[in-house]
Amino acid sequence: MGTLPLSNRNNQMQESSIRKLAPYADAAKAAGVAVYHLNIGQPDIKTPDAMVKAYTEAPDIIAYGPSPGVESYRRKLVDYYRTIGVHVGADDIFVTTGGSEALIFAMMAVLSPGDELIIAEPYYTNYNGFAVMAGASIVPVTATIDDGFRLPSIEAFEAVITERSRAILITSPGNPTGAIFTRPQLEQLAAFAKRHNLFVLSDEVYRDFFYGEEKPASILSIPGLEEHAIMIDSVSKRFSACGARIGALVTKNPDIYSLVMKFGQARLCPPAVEQIAAERALDTPPEYLRDVVAEYKLRRDLAVEALSKIDGVVVKKPEGAFYLIAQLPVEDAEAFAMWLLRDFRLNGATTMVAPAAGFYASPGLGKNQIRIAYVLNREALANAIHIIDEGLKEYRRLKG
Repeated sequence: MGTLPLSNRNNQMQESSIRKLAPYADAAKAAGVAVYHLNIGQPDIKTPDAMVKAYTEAPDIIAYGPSPGVESYRRKLVDYYRTIGVHVGADDIFVTTGGSEALIFAMMAVLSPGDELIIAEPYYTNYNGFAVMAGASIVPVTATIDDGFRLPSIEAFEAVITERSRAILITSPGNPTGAIFTRPQLEQLAAFAKRHNLFVLSDEVYRDFFYGEEKPASILSIPGLEEHAIMIDSVSKRFSACGARIGALVTKNPDIYSLVMKFGQARLCPPAVEQIAAERALDTPPEYLRDVVAEYKLRRDLAVEALSKIDGVVVKKPEGAFYLIAQLPVEDAEAFAMWLLRDFRLNGATTMVAPAAGFYASPGLGKNQIRIAYVLNREALANAIHIIDEGLKEYRRLKG
């Protein structure tokens, strides 16, 4: 019997740079090796007590909920968004199964097959898969490590506009770079979007993780962009609850919301118990996030200092989130990352990183870069980077 052909999406979907080396990590663990995971943004911070307790108070019958999410949770989100300068109503908020579903719904709402989505690269690798689901193509505008991956110029965005351009997708604070786009930059981008009649999708799931004085601006706080803007949100990082899978799509455009409602009705409803927990999490005292951000700032500083001391490594201090891109003195960072897991051991341990090429759409870019998620405690983080240092010395010696 011949092989049944799959859809052409099989040729368009790329493997996740974050998870593709997992079999090598699993094999190392099976052999008794300790693996430090710097490849994935899974915080080791404790989830708020109120959120955890909510799971023990689930109703006797876990029933279907409303497609756009429980109203009491959406109303509570209204109050939260007001604190960040975003003034919306409960009927502007659509609760989703994680930020991933919010991104998929947003892309499917504004992009038709054959349309183009402009994204500043490097970008979160799963955007590629979401775009493929929507039948759209990603058009990259490249940011560089030289200036800390700041938002490219408007002229660079202008240069890639075609008749198929339909939307821009930005992330600030950024994954994988940790870069934050300033309010003046967002205002320029908003003017560009209005000039070309483009939608702006803004992934803001890391907004609480910033290490300067000024809070990152939301796209929905930019006046005059109401018809164009879609904000993506999630509890995964804010409350260290990645497995809860509660996100939100927020827009003031009633046509977008109406179409998203159709998508939401087709998948019935977002998780019921998790919404109860997410609603409780919004009562978390501000000291929780203040302490979490302070800890991540210490981890960022440790990681940047340690990496900067490694011969040939280039790294810029990120402004937010809990990721950074490091440029290594090797030709192929993925081969090095694989070698670390398969062949290199230091005191019975090794380190797993994410090769950065998968965070770019432009062929060849990021080939000598890795993404590091500094989500481990400081002692583990220091050990993990020390392994990278010693591994690079041995790898370069072997490569001559």
